[in-house]
Amino acid sequence: MRLRIQRATWPRPALLLTDTPRPDCRTCDGNGGIEHPHGHPETGEYDGSDWEPCHCWNEDRRWTLLPLPRRWRRAHRDPWANGYSDEPPF
Repeated sequence: MRLRIQRATWPRPALLLTDTPRPDCRTCDGNGGIEHPHGHPETGEYDGSDWEPCHCWNEDRRWTLLPLPRRWRRAHRDPWANGYSDEPPF
């Protein structure tokens, strides 16, 4: 198991500990899956891709480490936003 920290935004902001693909996997070359692009049957133009997950990792294996606040309640005013400040010291 190769773990890393990731930030999630849904269903609630949090820091997660997730599994990652095996970097030396011969099937997916460390990408975690294989992409199968396909074309439109009539025009032959690109029509999307299908994603086949690799056996070297489980993308559902994750644990919440720390829930994060949804938003800051007060708006933070940056005195240096205009390039100068009128607050002491001048």
